[in-house]
This record gives sequence, structure tokens and C-alpha cells, in this order.
Amino acid sequence: MSAAPDQQGRKALDDLTKALQELHRAAGRPSHRRVSDAIRRGAYPATVSHEGVRSALNGLREPRWETVESIVSVLAESCHPPRDPQAEVARFLPLWRAVKEGDAGSLKSARELFLQGWGGEDGTWTPEMVAGMLINPFNAVEIDPALVAPHEPLIAEEDWVKVALRVIEESGAEFFLHALLRILKGDYLGGEHGAPFGYRSATDELNEDEAQEVFDFVCEQMVRRLRTEPNLLARSIKAFHDDGDIDDEERERVLRAESDPSLMREVMTLSPESWDEVSEEAHWLVFAYLVEEGAVVGRPNLPPEQRFSITWRIPEPEGA
Repeated sequence: MSAAPDQQGRKALDDLTKALQELHRAAGRPSHRRVSDAIRRGAYPATVSHEGVRSALNGLREPRWETVESIVSVLAESCHPPRDPQAEVARFLPLWRAVKEGDAGSLKSARELFLQGWGGEDGTWTPEMVAGMLINPFNAVEIDPALVAPHEPLIAEEDWVKVALRVIEESGAEFFLHALLRILKGDYLGGEHGAPFGYRSATDELNEDEAQEVFDFVCEQMVRRLRTEPNLLARSIKAFHDDGDIDDEERERVLRAESDPSLMREVMTLSPESWDEVSEEAHWLVFAYLVEEGAVVGRPNLPPEQRFSITWRIPEPEGA
């Protein structure tokens, strides 16, 4: 037997113990030694001493699965009328797993649902059964946290359901489920550059509206940083010219802009208070100095801080 469970696993162990005690009562309360002897004589996965049986039935320590399986099999056959040992073992498995794995362990895997039949005793599904199939760690698909957080969908839920039903009618449920699983895992069907229809690959260029939205957001953040970091612009200009990995085309554009004395005068005298008074060319040049990349990383309905990302040439100070 393994060591006693921590506080978090105590309730799960209590549930397992109560279930074992109920089965023990239904079997006529055979002695611990009698149960141990029956296990030793049969073809069971473990040999359990009478002390091991007593410990398991009283919840003194966390039992190994082989111990639980052997005790349950013997007790099930001793019930009046006898219970199906395989069904009882299947009933106890999630109880034992819950001691090891918490709530996730108590949920059935897809394989268990398939072997044991669909739904409950009356053939109906409960929310817990659905959750067990979808979120059990054995079946889980790794999904970006932004997708599992509460959010408004891009299209109405009923519209999505209608489209899904039409696909199922035309192509069958098996095709639809395979496609859905592949999409959840990132293997998009029919998309270009690894992205599904309606989505943009991270390597694609931004459209004009998105580019303007990114630029506007980054400008707000640049003004914020310029207000709190007075020497940020000078440090960023030096970092730009010291960076040997900058794209040749971008470097040429900046050098060409720097050859304009009036534009450079605007940039070098710029302040957060005068930001709205300088030209767009000055905004662009400051952008080139301060920012390595501005990108769209989230859905259109997310707040700007979650939708856009900024890679600064000079990282923000910790705690900013």
C-alpha cells in the first residue's frame, strides 16, 4: 500500500472506503481472513493479507489498485444475489482514480464509455458524463486558454449549430466529428498556410484596417512609455542602429527618413504632450525606433491589450 493521501485526497478516500464497506455488507460481512484466503485461492491480480483487507475496508491507508480490484472481485461474487465482478470493478475504478488524480480521475475515459455502453442505466446522458468524455485528461485536446475562457462567438450559436447540422446531413456525423477534432488540434481542413477558412495565418500580412488598428494601439502605448521614461527615445534610436539583424529594406527607409532635417527636428523635439501636433511621418519614425513588431494575436472582439502584441526594442521595465 502507498502512503496515506493528503488532505485533498481524504474525501476521495472516504468515498472509496464507504463503497467498499457497502459491498462488504452486501456480501454478508465475511471476515478479513476469509476474504484474504479467497483472493489467494483465485486468479486475482494481487495477494492481499487479512491485514491488507482490514486496512482497505477501514480506509486506513490508500490501497493499490490491484488490492482494490482483488477485494471487489471476491466480495462481488459473495453477494446475495451475486453481483457481476467486472461491473463492480469498473464501478470502483473511478473511485480509486479520484484518490490519485482528484476530480479528473473520477471521470470516465472515452474507451470506458465505449466498453460500458452509452449513458447511464436508463441510456440517458448526464452533464457529468458529457464532461467526463470531453475533459478527461485521457481525451483532452490542448486548447489555447483564450478559447476556453468565457467569450462571445464571432457568429451566433444557433447559426453555428445549423451549419454543423447541414455538414452532418451532407457528409455524415463521423466525418464531422473527425473534422472537429482535427480543427481543435490545429490541423485545419481546407485552409491555406495551415490556417482554416475565416482565419489568418500568423505569417500573412495584415490588411489595411488591421494595420491601422495595430498602429493606433502601439502609438497609445508609445506615448505612455515616453511619458514615464524620458530617455526611451534616445536609447531606442541607439538600439536601432546597433541592431545588425534589422531588415535591409526597413533600415533603408529609416536612413532615408533621417536624411530629412525637418523630420528629424520633429522627432527629436517630440514629447507626449506634442504627439498629436507632429506629422504622421514622425509618428512612423518613432514607431520604427521604439518597436520591433506590432501584431494581431487575438479575435476582433477582445480588448486591445489582449488582441494586439508589441515587441519593444527596449523592453519595458519590470513592474511597469
